Amino acid sequence: MSLRDWPIRRKLTVMLLSISGLVLLLTSAAFVGYQYWSYRRTLRDMMTLRGRILAANSTASLAFANAADATEILSALKADPHMLAAALYDKDGRLFATYPANPPHDVLPAALEPDGYRFERGLLVGFQPVAEGEGQRLGTVYIASDLGVLSAALRLSAVTALAVMAVALLAAYLLSRTLQETIAQPILTLADTARAVSTHQDYAVRAPQGGADELGALTDAFNQMLSRIEEQNRELKGYATGLEQRVGERTHELEERNEALRRNAAELVVANQELDAFAYSVSHDLRAPLRSIDGFSQVLLEDAGAQLDEGGRDALRRVRAATQRMGTLIDDLLKLARITRVEMRAEVVDLSGMARDIVNEIQRGAPREVDVAIAPDLTARGDAPLLRVALENLLRNGWKYTAKQPHPRIEFSSVQANGERAFMVRDNGAGFDMKYANKLFGVFQRLHSAAEFEGTGVGLATVRRIITRHGGRIWAEAAVGQGATFYFTL
Repeated sequence: MSLRDWPIRRKLTVMLLSISGLVLLLTSAAFVGYQYWSYRRTLRDMMTLRGRILAANSTASLAFANAADATEILSALKADPHMLAAALYDKDGRLFATYPANPPHDVLPAALEPDGYRFERGLLVGFQPVAEGEGQRLGTVYIASDLGVLSAALRLSAVTALAVMAVALLAAYLLSRTLQETIAQPILTLADTARAVSTHQDYAVRAPQGGADELGALTDAFNQMLSRIEEQNRELKGYATGLEQRVGERTHELEERNEALRRNAAELVVANQELDAFAYSVSHDLRAPLRSIDGFSQVLLEDAGAQLDEGGRDALRRVRAATQRMGTLIDDLLKLARITRVEMRAEVVDLSGMARDIVNEIQRGAPREVDVAIAPDLTARGDAPLLRVALENLLRNGWKYTAKQPHPRIEFSSVQANGERAFMVRDNGAGFDMKYANKLFGVFQRLHSAAEFEGTGVGLATVRRIITRHGGRIWAEAAVGQGATFYFTL
């Protein structure tokens, strides 16, 4: 378990003990360091005093060259077990007397060094001059002591520091266990309250009131938050109850509407069946009388035309023309009905190639010179047969309404309109007044008389239904005598 996952009691205990331990460690280190420095200085002062005493007592021995007396003076050092060696040198630096009689060779110096006392090679050594009177040097006293006293003092100081640290840490631990209750207990109580709220979704529980410190302010704020949540929860429950009722009412309404839609769909199926029956009747029952009228009118013109005057023949020709227009109108209405019901199959359609085929077909049926411009590589995704019907109606319109122009021109291309791609069929024919544009795509709505331009008024209505089934829209721009432009999107 990582430190951040520890319980707050353990965190507080570890924090307090760590701080206390660090403070005690630094304090003990300072204490031991001071003791070490103090013992070194004291030890050197004692060695200095001892060296001066030996030097003062050795003046007579050097002055009278009495080695036995010098050896006896140095042997007084045996009272101190830490004194390793001592030596007396004459004024020429020759060894005069030693303690003990055979001192270790690594303790005595190879040559005299400058006067003074210093720590070197793990020893405390000193060189003290032996003088008689002022300025007359008789020799030098050398003494060497181990650092056993210093080591013992350091060990005692370290043990004392460790004992103090142990006692202090134990006291800090016991004190932290007592003091942390005032910090940890409110936090633990707050955590238990939050856990109870989260587990049981009970927003009525409250954390016990704390003191006037920051933890008390936090507890008060937490209790206020629970009060607001409890109030909002009550409001939400009331709103949910009302919402459930409204959902139930709406569900009932939707069920009723779905039932009505099912009935309407059934009625629509019946109506479509009746429409199919009507279309069949129109296609067969009405065509037979029309064919009879047209046929008998033609027989009269051919067999009895000579017996009729010009007015009678003209009347028969009018009868034939009317029946033929009636047949064309029936065909257009049947096409419009089929377009509404036919199943669509989407595919990529080459509109440029389709437009060229339609123009060639129109040219063969009504040959004349027309400047036709078809933009290359125009493609769209849609139902090819339906798109052909729409494009054929638009191109035939252009072909028809440019008949009286000396230089007729028809253009098929694409443009950007309101941020989307739109296809465009433009001609320079008769055009129309834009105030009648709202009637343009209605069934049987014609902006030009049949005497000016032939037609049934169903073609543009058919085009709009096809474009609408493709999810697009169609509109037109024109001016009288300046041609018209039809735009459509897919």
